[in-house]
Amino acid sequence: MNYTSTKKKTILSIVAIIITLFHTIPFYVLITTSLKAKGDFSSKWVFPKEWSWENFSEAWGQANLGNALWNTTIITFFAAVLLIIVGSMAAYPLARRQTRLNKFMYMFFVAIMVIPPLAALVPLYQLVVNIGMMNTHEIAIFNNVAAFLPLTIFLYAGFIRSTIPKSLEEAARIDGASTMGIFFRIVFPLLKPVTASVLIIACVFIWNDYQFAIFFLQDKSVQTMTVALSSFFGENANNLNLVAAAAIIAMMPMVILFLFLQKYFIKGLASGSVKG
Repeated sequence: MNYTSTKKKTILSIVAIIITLFHTIPFYVLITTSLKAKGDFSSKWVFPKEWSWENFSEAWGQANLGNALWNTTIITFFAAVLLIIVGSMAAYPLARRQTRLNKFMYMFFVAIMVIPPLAALVPLYQLVVNIGMMNTHEIAIFNNVAAFLPLTIFLYAGFIRSTIPKSLEEAARIDGASTMGIFFRIVFPLLKPVTASVLIIACVFIWNDYQFAIFFLQDKSVQTMTVALSSFFGENANNLNLVAAAAIIAMMPMVILFLFLQKYFIKGLASGSVKG
């Protein structure tokens, strides 16, 4: 029995290693390409003998990545803050008060999750033009909040139901705490794992958003990283070393965010699987 279990674990480990290596191939090629000098046409599988770090500074300047990074950071940060505050506060009563209205609203949010955001692009574009919010950070923030709010509520509500015991809230209510006090002093501090999950999922998608940014943020002064990279790639299709360097710069903030929050993210997944 132990031999069979060990054999299964070994096979699963080998499969996991193969899948991991398969997914790291694009990043390996991206790194080797970004470090090559102009005119270096050697194999993409081989690291260059001399690393051209100037590719990153050149790409930063030519692609206007400083301004794009600032715009993307503002949009991602404020959208994430609104998602956490609004999503957690909306999920709390849906998770704790099982009324018909709350059940309907919960199912309504779940149903919205299956609708592609692009399905609302045409009427949304007309609305944005009519209210004069084209090329503004606010429209990008509100649009991303609206797009990810159903998923955020779904995650928070499921975590509150399965992980946080009602006895903590009942004890606080006996001591005279209000509903808002219970939520912000007791419930919200316990939501760190699912908050990390929301941050990772939402921030990655918002940071990499292209389908809405290309329509609503057309002015160069408000362009995001994805739009700037798209334009830069079109202008430098023959200089893939610069394009690769720009791509690495664009993805590094999300890599750092994931590394910082991964322990909470894994804890949230483990809590959901064990207690859900």
